[in-house]
Amino acid sequence: MISKGVIQRMVEEKLSDTMFIVDVSVGLGNAISVIIDSDEGLSIDKCIEMSRHVEHQFDREVEDFSLEVSSPGLTQPFKVLRQYLKNLEKEVEVVTTKGDKFTGILKSANEHSFIIERSINTKVDGKKTVEHKTVEFSIQEIKTVKPVITFK
Repeated sequence: MISKGVIQRMVEEKLSDTMFIVDVSVGLGNAISVIIDSDEGLSIDKCIEMSRHVEHQFDREVEDFSLEVSSPGLTQPFKVLRQYLKNLEKEVEVVTTKGDKFTGILKSANEHSFIIERSINTKVDGKKTVEHKTVEFSIQEIKTVKPVITFK
């Protein structure tokens, strides 16, 4: 059985300064899945390069495995802090463990919490106004956070 730690070290060897690991898993039958990302966006060529790097570390005569290297999908929830930092000043959708859903602009993030700014339409003296409120979330109270995709 190939270990997750071994795969993670192999991937880390090949990462550039702007690249980072989102997830590494090894399933039944040595089904290896590596998800990587980059602060600048990730090309298919970088995924292929990483796949070849990992694949060439093993002898298929000794260890049978399948390998998938990809970037996180556009609608996939964030898994690591660096994804939050990459998406600062962008719109995100937050779903709490209680099932409440919020959308707003991601303003800051650290390993314990993050802040979004929400725009709320209100009426003041019969006139429509937009009020901006910041909301802080603890990582423990979050089910998912993912980018909002808009086509404007």
